[in-house]
Amino acid sequence: MNDDGHALPAPQGHWALFLDFDGTLAELAPTPGAVVIDPGLPDILLSLTESLGGAVALISGRPLVELDRLTGLELPGAGVHGLELRERPGMPPHMPDESRAIRKIAERLAPLVAGDRRLILEEKPGALALHYRRAPEREAECRTAMKEALAVASGLEIMEGKMVIEVKPGHANKGHAIEKLMSLPPFLGRIPVFAGDDRTDEDGFGVVNALKGVTIKIGDGETKAAHRLPSVEYFVAWLKQAASSLRGDG
Repeated sequence: MNDDGHALPAPQGHWALFLDFDGTLAELAPTPGAVVIDPGLPDILLSLTESLGGAVALISGRPLVELDRLTGLELPGAGVHGLELRERPGMPPHMPDESRAIRKIAERLAPLVAGDRRLILEEKPGALALHYRRAPEREAECRTAMKEALAVASGLEIMEGKMVIEVKPGHANKGHAIEKLMSLPPFLGRIPVFAGDDRTDEDGFGVVNALKGVTIKIGDGETKAAHRLPSVEYFVAWLKQAASSLRGDG
């Protein structure tokens, strides 16, 4: 593990860049809808996309439509931890077919959330997230409730992140999404680079490490990533420098 962000490899024109969103490109917020991005981020992403031949993708737990709205872009990528996939800009994402099971779980969790406004139940395409960031003392209770609710469905699994517990189909994760995109143009044949901050990003780190790529952990915590930067601010600044370098401005 390398904790020195300055030792990150110099940006290369044959990279394929995969970026988590919350906690990586944007600071975590009390609710998913309260997130704010750096005003310059869309231009940075557009510059990187041009320099890397279109090989820039967002790999997030959010639905792709939310990423489009927040960035003002329609980049390739994977939403809901790989349940949605968009291979090229502007393409409609491949949608999952898990809505019935997810709806049953949401119904089981509804009383818990109704009794505490601090808890948020977020329905996504093919997945469900229970946020307790505003009520951290209820973590154990939320975990128990999710496990009990999951008993009504099969083929689903629990995935825990920062102050959030999600349920999703067991076949989907960020690593699988990166593997899929790396098999297709414009990512095919390039060196993958993946940056993330959470436990949900570790599958992606594992895949990219196996592909001899570059992995970057944002913030603290144990990780499979080979490099680390301390915060979103540092990482966005590094992306800006990378975009400038690849354009030949430096």
